[in-house]
Amino acid sequence: MPPERVYQSDLQSLELLQRGKVRDVYAVDDRTLLVVTTDRLSAFDVVLPDPIPGKGAVLNRLSAFWFEHLAGRLPDQRLDLPLEAVLSDPAEREAVAGRASVVKRVEPLSFEAIARGYLIGSGWKDYQATGQLCGIRLPHGLRQADRLPEPLFTPSTKAEAGDHDENVGFEAVGAALGRDLAERLQRITLELYTEAAEHARRRGLIIADTKFEFGLDDSGDLVWIDEALTPDSSRFWPASEYRPGHSPPSFDKQYIRDYLETLDWDKTAPAPSLPATVIDRTAAKYQEAETRLTGRSR
Repeated sequence: MPPERVYQSDLQSLELLQRGKVRDVYAVDDRTLLVVTTDRLSAFDVVLPDPIPGKGAVLNRLSAFWFEHLAGRLPDQRLDLPLEAVLSDPAEREAVAGRASVVKRVEPLSFEAIARGYLIGSGWKDYQATGQLCGIRLPHGLRQADRLPEPLFTPSTKAEAGDHDENVGFEAVGAALGRDLAERLQRITLELYTEAAEHARRRGLIIADTKFEFGLDDSGDLVWIDEALTPDSSRFWPASEYRPGHSPPSFDKQYIRDYLETLDWDKTAPAPSLPATVIDRTAAKYQEAETRLTGRSR
């Protein structure tokens, strides 16, 4: 049986290229990677010391669901290859079963593409201070968790583990990537978010916001990479409990952020350990988000 908790993978048959906040990336060859989604969790851009059991497998399955559900909008990074094609050792395959994906190498873009449909989190704090959300002027009198007049594209830089993402304007993306690519990035981000939000609403969930990552393949074509609309990359609210003016309960890592906000912690490494009750509750929230969105229970 695959292990229930994987904080860090250890595949000796492949070269480890990177340990990200959540994913370990291995080289298969000069065109192919193996990406292992661990049970690590980051909050405020700091990796926490405790794994969330089963989290990586949930993220892997849910990403696969969205890549398939939204297929046709944009090609994704996955390759139709089984683990046996890249891992010959049965013990290594079992160690990462259900949480590993074989993908093609692409050049990641240097920005996270964030879609926001509701005024919450750092966007709410920004609005309270400036009347804007990431430099975009909003109407007066909006409340916490209000639905925005229309979904917004609010890109950010991508931080390394321990560093913090920084919001940037559309013009900064255009200056770095070229206006045509920046406009396509904005369009596809909002299209993916809108279609996913409609699906989620039919399932009784609100997707308040989400982040996407994209890259360019050898032909210069845009490719959807990393993960897709998971509890790590999105805010999911139960529609039945949504009340503007209040921060709704969530099925994502906002629960962890809320807990950490109660501690005397400066949001820099090392992060504090989590109580067992918080770990178990987080794992249950991730699993419930998957069940609600996919209609499949584990």
